[in-house]
This record gives sequence, C-alpha cells and structure tokens, in this order.
Amino acid sequence: MKAKRQMRIIELVSQNVITSQEELCRLLAREGIKVTQATISRDIKELNMIRVPAGDGRYKYALMPGDPTAAYRERFHRLFMDCCIDMEKSGNLVLVKTISGTASAVGEAIDGLKLDGILGTVAGDNAVLVVSKDGYPASEILQSLRNIAGM
Repeated sequence: MKAKRQMRIIELVSQNVITSQEELCRLLAREGIKVTQATISRDIKELNMIRVPAGDGRYKYALMPGDPTAAYRERFHRLFMDCCIDMEKSGNLVLVKTISGTASAVGEAIDGLKLDGILGTVAGDNAVLVVSKDGYPASEILQSLRNIAGM
C-alpha cells in the first residue's frame, strides 16, 4: 500500500498545484486512500520532494529536478525485492509473478517507468501481464525490468 500511495503522490504532485500536506491528504482521501498528515510528511521526505514557487506567491510541492522516472525506478526496485517472485516472457508478453495482493502496485510501478515498447499492463492478485508494442521484442522489456530490479 505504501508504494502504491507514494506513486499516486508523485502523480498528483506532477499534475496539480499542491500547496500543503493537508491538501494532499484530501486529494488522496477522495480516491479512497486514507492517510494522516504525519504519513504524508514521511512520504514527502522519502520521495525527496521539495517546495518551489507556484507563481502566485504560494509554494507548491514538486519532484526534485532530474529524471522523473527515477523515483519509479527506486520504487520498482524496492517492490521487486519485496514482492516479485519471477519474470518470464512469451511472445509479446512478459509475466511478472508476485506474492498475493501486490500485483497492482507492481503494475503501477511498471507503468510509471514509461519504458519504451510497453503498450500497457494488466494486474491481477499475484501476477502482472506486461504487453509489448508491435515490433518491440518482449525479451528487451524483460531485460529492462530485470536490470531495474537488479536481477
């Protein structure tokens, strides 16, 4: 749940002007993610977020400058170490096997990586199906995922 919440925080901060931790709590609550301000504070610190001028005299939360997928890569690496059992390919598909209940978070992390060649993901309870685009070898996607995961 923590990884999924943090990935959603990254998305919200990237797409909205969020000026306070309380505002972020409210946005998450609207999506059914109940969280305290103290938890949000820890998440912001772990995600290395900063406050930058919003242009109207206020300050907003933002990701540190640099590769926007870096946070996703770190999340995927941690998720893989904690949740993934195996990865294999077949045709234009890569199957990522996870422990029960974690496939959705792993799928969101893979989507957040925005790797070339991935058409999309479908997550169940204990597996994520990664679909490659036409003409893009699943073996390259599998290798990219393994590299990010540190396998």
